[in-house]
Amino acid sequence: MPDWKIFDGRGRQHDRLTQLPPPPPWRFSRDWRPIEKSVLPTQRHKVSAWDAEEARARAFQPTPEMIQAVNTALYLRRPLLITGKPGTGKSTLISKVAHELLLGDVLRWPINSRSTVRSGVYEYDAIGRLQAGTGAPPPVESYLVLGPLGTAIAASGRPRALLVDEIDKSDLDFANDLLNVIEEGTFDIPELQRIGQDVATVRNAEGNIVEIRAGRLQVEHFPVVVMTSNAERDFPAAFLRRCVRLDVLPPDRTQLEAIVRSQLRSYKARVDEHAISVLIDRFLEASTAGDLSTDQLLNAIFLTVSVPGMRGKTLDTAEQEELVAALLRPITGSDS
Repeated sequence: MPDWKIFDGRGRQHDRLTQLPPPPPWRFSRDWRPIEKSVLPTQRHKVSAWDAEEARARAFQPTPEMIQAVNTALYLRRPLLITGKPGTGKSTLISKVAHELLLGDVLRWPINSRSTVRSGVYEYDAIGRLQAGTGAPPPVESYLVLGPLGTAIAASGRPRALLVDEIDKSDLDFANDLLNVIEEGTFDIPELQRIGQDVATVRNAEGNIVEIRAGRLQVEHFPVVVMTSNAERDFPAAFLRRCVRLDVLPPDRTQLEAIVRSQLRSYKARVDEHAISVLIDRFLEASTAGDLSTDQLLNAIFLTVSVPGMRGKTLDTAEQEELVAALLRPITGSDS
């Protein structure tokens, strides 16, 4: 029996996304369009839009829980809300998904207290238009650029991957303002609606030309959305029920060993397995005093285990100890 999973987390690029069935009948009120086939890696030369995420994605090891959550979000056309401590791979997962499913570069939207849904959809430079010389003002669309959310909504043929990073840094109204876009996949642009054109051409976040009809953005395929949260605030129930939710725990020893093997495979000839085991023990012990991220462990292993021996580079015992102590210092807690 064929596996139901579209995303398997192995990293091998494929076009099984075209096998997705239509969304649930309550998900969209309009006609559904099949996802267009993509060009498989064996059929193309290097294409930067697909290869840019490879470096981030190649070594990342998604857990079974991550893989199941991603596939649930794909089938339901819902955003995936990932909550966990810094350094647990929340924002890296979408790079793996985008690379494996041939979604192109991830559209990244870092959130802060000043972020608004409109700024994620588009930016309009009204002052720049007014200051653009004498005579008739230049066309509105020349001063309007889609943001990462708008670029994802406007994508045609195949969905795009969108990372809404650290959504808990937003203000209190942000999550509610996202609800309509998440639920309906539409957004009106008043500046374009006022000019009354059937079709306006604007540039998206990547500098490509996009056609917008009647001043309204409307999804053809709901983007693959991952929203990350460090659990610094609560979200409204109406927002949460529209998300697939996943809580990511810090990796255990077995997972850490797999991560280290994957990330440092190119240094295998110089790796001291015992030294790595000792550093993992120290990392786990330090984690009991405060939060640490996995990349702190990787940094410590790289500098004290992998680098020595490269072109004659050496570290004495005292230097190694100083580096490890500095790199494995908890982010939070009494030793932070």
